[in-house]
Amino acid sequence: FCLSRGLGDVYKRQTERNVKKMSSFFKKTACVTGIILLGLFGLIGFYSTTLPDFYLVSKGSELSVNSFFTISSKPCESKVTVAVSGGSSGASRYTKNMLMLFGAVPVKEVESKTMERPMLYPCGQPFGIKLLTEGVMVVDLQKVDTSSPAKDCGIREGDVIVSIDGEKVKSNADVAKIIRSSNGEACSVRIKRGSNDLTFKLCPRLESGSYKAGMWVRDSSAGIGTLTFYDPENGTFGGLGHPVCDADTKEPLPLSAGTVGEINLTGFNKSRSGCPGQLLGEFANSASTGDILKNCESGVFGTLNANPCPNAKEFPLGFRQEIHPGKAKILSSIDNDGPKEYEISIEQINLSDSAEHDLVIKITDKTLLEKTGGILQGMSGSPIIQDGRLVGAVTHVFIEDTAKGYGIFADEMYSKTSEFAESTIENAG
Repeated sequence: FCLSRGLGDVYKRQTERNVKKMSSFFKKTACVTGIILLGLFGLIGFYSTTLPDFYLVSKGSELSVNSFFTISSKPCESKVTVAVSGGSSGASRYTKNMLMLFGAVPVKEVESKTMERPMLYPCGQPFGIKLLTEGVMVVDLQKVDTSSPAKDCGIREGDVIVSIDGEKVKSNADVAKIIRSSNGEACSVRIKRGSNDLTFKLCPRLESGSYKAGMWVRDSSAGIGTLTFYDPENGTFGGLGHPVCDADTKEPLPLSAGTVGEINLTGFNKSRSGCPGQLLGEFANSASTGDILKNCESGVFGTLNANPCPNAKEFPLGFRQEIHPGKAKILSSIDNDGPKEYEISIEQINLSDSAEHDLVIKITDKTLLEKTGGILQGMSGSPIIQDGRLVGAVTHVFIEDTAKGYGIFADEMYSKTSEFAESTIENAG
């Protein structure tokens, strides 16, 4: 009896231990599973927010995103694929796709455009920019006697004056003439402020025998930038990678007309920490080599009279989802010997549609660093080449670390020039 009772106690204790072990195992398993699920949901949320909703894809390829974790895609069977044609890349089609994490977990539905991969000439040479604004831009407000009539009526710096008393204005002289002839009577001033169209009543004030509005305006701008690419199929170009902005207001200049011309580089001021350097140059002549059709957040775009780099090699366009951190090259000119290749590293890539900047790059080429101290103002638009493809362009230099700067995706710039081509085909049809 005692032996039987002792064996029973042993069995009971062993069972209790086994139950505790099983309970601990299930708790640990549940905890690990919870952590994995939490991490998975976190990844899904991260990629859903940071990945764009639209992609360009080369014919014969499937959409995938070059990221730390594998992001593939599969077509949404319930979505209709629409065939379209036009543009320099020929026929293309739009498809709805589901991005998949690890090839199995749905992330988000996106749209892709399948197209022939464009072949472009990366340029890298400087070009001169001349812009005439659409209307005139208010760049400063000043007092006439005790206050500014323009400021008092509601006009702000950065506003674009389109007309005064129904008369269109295209120059500083136009504004001055109308204001002087007003005899102090209220003028109806129509302006554009962003996407808003506003009208104000401005009362000129007499000072030193002449009526004045208390504002300075600008009707044109000129500068130096770098050509990013030339598309031989339709004669279009992209450059700068950022808009031409007014020097005072820092606002993009509203384009009325613009031309590009040849530049002779005369030297540069070397970059150093806290003080970015600058390319120096002058227009080679008054002749125009092309027309600027658009000045926007992605750069300046238009048409050229001839291929600016006929002896250069064509490169295929690289799409944003194909770019990866690591080695790359830029094509840039710091003298009149033409563009040269310099080594860089792509340090960060931001695919989000809301990103202020697409790329962070760093100059690693010792020769360029010794000569220029890094990125110079005027190198904006220098094409970025990675894996034998044109993937981006330099746009800005870091003030405190001039070896570093920002860049823009080349497919974003190309989309602006393809719009011109498609518009031309539609108008011709």
